Amino acid sequence: MFTTKTVALLLPNSGQQQVRGMATLKQISLRLKSVKNIQKITQSMKMVSAAKYARAERELKPSRAYGQGAQAFYEKAEIAPLDKPTKLVVAVSSDRGLCGAIHSNVCKYIKALDKENLAIVCIGDKSRTQLQRTNAENIIFQVGEIGRLPASFEDAGAIATEIINSVPDYSDGTLVYNKFRSVVSYTTAVIPFFTPAAIAASEKVGVYDSLDGDTIECFQEYSLASLIFYCLKEGACAEQSARMTAMDNASKNAAEMIDKLTLTFNRTRQAVITGELIEIISGAAAL
Repeated sequence: MFTTKTVALLLPNSGQQQVRGMATLKQISLRLKSVKNIQKITQSMKMVSAAKYARAERELKPSRAYGQGAQAFYEKAEIAPLDKPTKLVVAVSSDRGLCGAIHSNVCKYIKALDKENLAIVCIGDKSRTQLQRTNAENIIFQVGEIGRLPASFEDAGAIATEIINSVPDYSDGTLVYNKFRSVVSYTTAVIPFFTPAAIAASEKVGVYDSLDGDTIECFQEYSLASLIFYCLKEGACAEQSARMTAMDNASKNAAEMIDKLTLTFNRTRQAVITGELIEIISGAAAL
């Protein structure tokens, strides 16, 4: 009688463990399937980013001449900023994410600046989204559709024209962008640029040639377009390399999670099978 009562008390508990075990198996199975699908997506994105990175690296080498030439002129001419209250900052990012903190680093640099008399131009939707929270009143305009297709000099020229028309009077400007260093490394860099009035006020500009106001204005617009084009190419190459690294890390993390979930699934299934065997043996012994 003692054995029979004990079996009668254990059978309901064993049944509850079986139900819980079966539900757990279903949940683990669904999660395992979800993680495997995520791993396929991240692996595909890594391959796509690798192909885009190869193209961006090829296009970066000839575009560096544009940026280096404009920077060399500003350095050799020793152009100084004017005594104006407004300071212009151009954040160079893109519209696409899933590439680590590459866009956040640009925004962190700008957020650390003094908000007073600060004018911000956002190239790319990612910089606008982050700066909108803290510097909404400082944003002059935003340029979209950046990063979907390779940047061209025509795009850079249109952005430079809009900047000149929207912010005609400022002390000096700064381009904040991501500079490509290697496949796994990039750094946040800045490039200064100046107004035509600041260029004309420099004493060493006359060494190059006898320049009038129209020539200086045209050159300033061209040099700004060259710098923007250079920053877009640097940022695109750094972005693709960062996305490739991020997707590779995500694929590795998914593989580790799949191994852990598979082990948990096997242990849970073994526990359910063991519980069912115990019920069968206990029931047979009670008869």
